[in-house]
Amino acid sequence: MRVHVGSEPGEIFHLTYCTNVHPGNGWSEVYANLQQYGPALKQRLAPDHAFGIGLRLSGKESRELLCGDRLQQLLQFLQAQGLYVFTLNGFPYGPFHQLPVKANVYRPDWLEDERVQYTLHLIEILAFLLPDGIEGSISTCPLSYKMFPRENGGDELAPAHWECMTYNIVRVAEVLVRLKQECGKSICLALEPEPDCLLENGDEVVQFYTDWLLTIGAKMLANALAISQDEAHAHLLEHIKVCLDTCHMAVAYEDPAAVLERFEHIGIKVGKVQLSSALKVTFPDDGSRRAEISRALAPFAESTYLHQVVQQNHDGTFQHYPDLVMPCASDCHMAQWRIHFHVPLFIPRFSCFQSTQDTILAMLKLLMQKRFCCHLEIETYTWNVLPDGLKTDLSSMIAREYAWVLRNLL
Repeated sequence: MRVHVGSEPGEIFHLTYCTNVHPGNGWSEVYANLQQYGPALKQRLAPDHAFGIGLRLSGKESRELLCGDRLQQLLQFLQAQGLYVFTLNGFPYGPFHQLPVKANVYRPDWLEDERVQYTLHLIEILAFLLPDGIEGSISTCPLSYKMFPRENGGDELAPAHWECMTYNIVRVAEVLVRLKQECGKSICLALEPEPDCLLENGDEVVQFYTDWLLTIGAKMLANALAISQDEAHAHLLEHIKVCLDTCHMAVAYEDPAAVLERFEHIGIKVGKVQLSSALKVTFPDDGSRRAEISRALAPFAESTYLHQVVQQNHDGTFQHYPDLVMPCASDCHMAQWRIHFHVPLFIPRFSCFQSTQDTILAMLKLLMQKRFCCHLEIETYTWNVLPDGLKTDLSSMIAREYAWVLRNLL
């Protein structure tokens, strides 16, 4: 059994980290970050093997990279430095650092043609960069954000909206099928469930596949490719997969084994696993201790990203908060909070809190047992907004995360 951070015959996993950790706006800044960190991390972590990169490109950066000979220059740089790109983060379309992102991270959503065009640009880029014999993956947003319809005066999306999103996903699937048939490049689009989104958990993913993608969507793809609906069904399962983020699963109180079992029942495949850890807060009965915990949470309530909270009450019910607010010390019903705040993988406990490291460990165990996915991406992107006590040298933090993952994959 072999586990490597790079590309070598006989490996089980391609393990990388997502470059969304590096602040940058525009291709020139993204490229500068790659030049600064990529070779140094390879030398530190995989001096004798090719080193995988999980590249994050915004809509603007994807367009800039496709201009002139920039893509060829990037490939030459990667090859010269012993680096390779096998996965792209196509979730955030716009800028991701140094200014408030919040719910804009879901815009444009899969109702909009701009999301389709952005994804097609990413496919073109990855197909060019992807080494022969390696499958590629592109993670994307979970269709849309549940609050968007309410912003327009409604409670939920109409069937026509679901059909539109299905059609747009099928447009991408058609390109991916033709790419494999004509060029031999196998790439999947991986929908990434996230709290408070249309695809929030495994059950909602299954419902989308059964109600829309594998029924209405299969008919659409069959017509587009002039094939049978059964063939279209198989193509959709091959090219439209799921990105499981362990932070998101923990916030949703999901058991990875149970989610995988539901997926396997209808043939849904996992295209990428993102390894990330959430904050977990267990509330004591004592009101003064709950007030102390509330004060300790204050530094995590920052203004850049959404930090959705799911509260579990003592009676087993759940309550959702769209962003991190300070808990009410007098609320005696709350038993636990899970907070969408990506904290370092290797830290199981903080001063007043825990992490959801146990969900990551459960996922790693399943990966070794079932080998259901070979793309693993470390996705702690919040280094620059962590409280000061958790910040240190970025390269060292990334290296510690790699070491922790590899130690727990053995």
